[in-house]
Amino acid sequence: MKIRLPALVAALSLLLHPMLGRAESLVAHVAAGLAAYRGTYRLSLDTTHGGDVVAASGTMNYEVIDACDGWAVQQRLDMTITNRDGQDVQMVSDYATWEAKDGLKMRFRMRQTTDTATTEVTSGEAALERPGGAGEVRYTLPKAGVQKLPIGTLFPMWHTATIIAAAEQGKKFLAVPLFDGTSDTGAQDTSVVITSWKTPEPFRIAALSKLPSGYVHVAFFDRTPDASEPDYEVGMRYWENGVADELEMDFGDFVMTGKLADFKLAAPRRC
Repeated sequence: MKIRLPALVAALSLLLHPMLGRAESLVAHVAAGLAAYRGTYRLSLDTTHGGDVVAASGTMNYEVIDACDGWAVQQRLDMTITNRDGQDVQMVSDYATWEAKDGLKMRFRMRQTTDTATTEVTSGEAALERPGGAGEVRYTLPKAGVQKLPIGTLFPMWHTATIIAAAEQGKKFLAVPLFDGTSDTGAQDTSVVITSWKTPEPFRIAALSKLPSGYVHVAFFDRTPDASEPDYEVGMRYWENGVADELEMDFGDFVMTGKLADFKLAAPRRC
């Protein structure tokens, strides 16, 4: 899934670079089973790292829509952060994408605000030459321009499917470029650690109790020679259908946790 979602370890090169043959088929099989759903996550402050943040809370509304030839994803992240001076700052991110189900095309738009003032905006479209191939992104905002995407780039839904496919194969590490449209700098590198993958077990949401699940950690790095530290990190529990819970979002100065408070699967769509 996408949470400001964008490696340094080429541990799964046979699976991902390029994705060919059986590996590509496995990812395509998982992608075909990704769920359309709507969920609300309650966010709370977990820890701080000595920065200016003393309190934080918020919500994230996330929806995946089956658009027949693609997935339409809408996300709204709304956080209120309190600094050491007692000042509350509201930060809102609205993000929407359409991604082709073959993983080769994507449209995106994102707008971030701080106390209603727009601080960042992106929009445009991206395309890959073939699965596992290179591509390019054409931005319309913040300014018109074209950037190349490296070989092996994945868009968000296929990135999720690739992680789940790797987990089902018993893999523990993978590294792959991701383009999600949340910045105007092109793709990021992602380093993924899969810490577990379990058979179905009881869970408070009955529809998820029937599915295998596991815990993953994803670190996002800018594609620059001196990017030794991740720009952002997120941990989560993934189910086989791509639904995530038990989020842990590390923004550097502070860490937020997210719990799935409301969940509804969409009815199967006949296309």
